[in-house]
Amino acid sequence: MAEIKTILCIEDDLFIGEMYARSLRQEGYQVDLIADGNEGLRAALTKTYDLILLDILLPEKFGTEILKQLRGNEKDLVPHSRVLVLTNFSQDEESRMAMQSKADGYLIKADITPRKLIEIIKQLRTP
Repeated sequence: MAEIKTILCIEDDLFIGEMYARSLRQEGYQVDLIADGNEGLRAALTKTYDLILLDILLPEKFGTEILKQLRGNEKDLVPHSRVLVLTNFSQDEESRMAMQSKADGYLIKADITPRKLIEIIKQLRTP
Protein backbone atom coordinates (compact mmCIF):
# COMPACT_ATOMS: atom_id res chain seq x y z
CA MET A 1 0.00 0.00 0.00
CA ALA A 2 1.20 3.49 -0.88
CA GLU A 3 0.17 6.97 0.11
CA ILE A 4 -2.49 8.90 -1.77
CA LYS A 5 -1.14 11.08 -4.60
CA THR A 6 -3.87 11.44 -7.24
CA ILE A 7 -7.39 12.58 -6.40
CA LEU A 8 -10.60 12.89 -8.39
CA CYS A 9 -13.00 15.34 -6.75
CA ILE A 10 -16.56 15.02 -8.07
CA GLU A 11 -18.29 18.06 -6.58
CA ASP A 12 -20.86 20.33 -8.24
CA ASP A 13 -20.59 23.21 -5.75
CA LEU A 14 -17.76 25.13 -7.41
CA PHE A 15 -16.89 27.08 -4.28
CA ILE A 16 -16.46 23.91 -2.20
CA GLY A 17 -14.80 21.99 -5.03
CA GLU A 18 -12.28 24.73 -5.74
CA MET A 19 -11.58 25.18 -2.03
CA TYR A 20 -10.82 21.46 -1.65
CA ALA A 21 -8.83 21.30 -4.90
CA ARG A 22 -6.72 24.37 -4.06
CA SER A 23 -5.95 23.10 -0.53
CA LEU A 24 -5.10 19.61 -1.77
CA ARG A 25 -2.86 20.93 -4.56
CA GLN A 26 -1.01 23.10 -2.03
CA GLU A 27 -0.29 19.88 -0.12
CA GLY A 28 1.19 18.32 -3.26
CA TYR A 29 -1.71 16.19 -4.46
CA GLN A 30 -2.63 15.98 -8.15
CA VAL A 31 -6.33 16.86 -8.30
CA ASP A 32 -8.91 16.67 -11.08
CA LEU A 33 -12.13 18.54 -10.25
CA ILE A 34 -15.32 17.56 -12.09
CA ALA A 35 -18.75 19.07 -11.40
CA ASP A 36 -20.98 16.66 -13.32
CA GLY A 37 -21.94 13.11 -12.33
CA ASN A 38 -21.65 11.58 -15.80
CA GLU A 39 -18.26 13.20 -16.43
CA GLY A 40 -17.09 12.17 -12.97
CA LEU A 41 -18.04 8.55 -13.59
CA ARG A 42 -16.30 8.63 -16.96
CA ALA A 43 -13.12 10.04 -15.38
CA ALA A 44 -13.19 7.45 -12.58
CA LEU A 45 -13.41 4.65 -15.15
CA THR A 46 -10.81 5.96 -17.61
CA LYS A 47 -8.04 7.23 -15.36
CA THR A 48 -6.59 5.62 -12.24
CA TYR A 49 -6.93 7.70 -9.08
CA ASP A 50 -5.70 6.87 -5.60
CA LEU A 51 -8.75 8.58 -4.11
CA ILE A 52 -12.18 9.64 -5.34
CA LEU A 53 -13.99 12.34 -3.34
CA LEU A 54 -17.66 11.86 -4.23
CA ASP A 55 -20.53 14.25 -3.58
CA ILE A 56 -24.03 12.75 -3.51
CA LEU A 57 -26.24 15.41 -5.07
CA LEU A 58 -24.75 15.94 -8.53
CA PRO A 59 -26.20 17.05 -11.85
CA GLU A 60 -26.75 14.33 -14.48
CA LYS A 61 -26.02 11.37 -12.15
CA PHE A 62 -26.23 11.18 -8.36
CA GLY A 63 -23.20 10.08 -6.38
CA THR A 64 -25.16 7.09 -5.09
CA GLU A 65 -25.54 5.87 -8.68
CA ILE A 66 -21.84 6.49 -9.39
CA LEU A 67 -20.84 4.54 -6.28
CA LYS A 68 -23.18 1.70 -7.22
CA GLN A 69 -21.71 1.53 -10.73
CA LEU A 70 -18.13 1.64 -9.46
CA ARG A 71 -18.51 -0.82 -6.59
CA GLY A 72 -22.06 -2.14 -6.47
CA ASN A 73 -21.71 -5.10 -8.76
CA GLU A 74 -19.75 -8.29 -8.26
CA LYS A 75 -16.59 -6.63 -9.58
CA ASP A 76 -14.99 -3.50 -8.10
CA LEU A 77 -14.35 -1.28 -11.15
CA VAL A 78 -11.92 0.94 -9.21
CA PRO A 79 -9.90 -1.57 -7.17
CA HIS A 80 -6.90 0.77 -6.90
CA SER A 81 -8.96 3.70 -5.57
CA ARG A 82 -10.29 4.68 -2.19
CA VAL A 83 -13.71 6.38 -2.25
CA LEU A 84 -14.74 8.99 0.29
CA VAL A 85 -18.33 10.20 0.17
CA LEU A 86 -18.63 13.88 1.08
CA THR A 87 -22.17 15.15 1.52
CA ASN A 88 -24.46 17.54 3.36
CA PHE A 89 -27.44 15.46 2.25
CA SER A 90 -29.00 13.84 5.28
CA GLN A 91 -30.00 10.25 4.72
CA ASP A 92 -31.78 7.67 6.75
CA GLU A 93 -29.54 5.25 8.63
CA GLU A 94 -30.21 2.35 6.27
CA SER A 95 -29.25 4.35 3.15
CA ARG A 96 -26.14 5.71 4.84
CA MET A 97 -25.05 2.25 5.97
CA ALA A 98 -25.59 0.80 2.48
CA MET A 99 -23.44 3.57 1.01
CA GLN A 100 -20.76 3.15 3.67
CA SER A 101 -20.50 -0.54 2.81
CA LYS A 102 -19.36 0.43 -0.71
CA ALA A 103 -17.25 3.48 0.21
CA ASP A 104 -14.09 3.78 2.29
CA GLY A 105 -15.50 6.68 4.29
CA TYR A 106 -18.56 8.86 4.69
CA LEU A 107 -18.03 12.49 5.70
CA ILE A 108 -20.43 15.35 6.32
CA LYS A 109 -19.14 18.44 4.45
CA ALA A 110 -20.35 20.85 7.13
CA ASP A 111 -18.02 19.09 9.59
CA ILE A 112 -14.98 18.90 7.29
CA THR A 113 -12.64 21.82 6.74
CA PRO A 114 -9.96 21.52 4.03
CA ARG A 115 -7.37 21.05 6.80
CA LYS A 116 -9.40 18.21 8.36
CA LEU A 117 -9.89 16.60 4.94
CA ILE A 118 -6.13 16.66 4.35
CA GLU A 119 -5.56 15.03 7.77
CA ILE A 120 -8.01 12.26 6.86
CA ILE A 121 -6.41 11.73 3.44
CA LYS A 122 -2.91 11.54 4.95
CA GLN A 123 -4.11 8.62 7.06
CA LEU A 124 -5.40 6.72 4.00
CA ARG A 125 -3.32 4.36 1.91
CA THR A 126 -4.06 3.00 -1.54
CA PRO A 127 -5.67 -0.45 -1.55
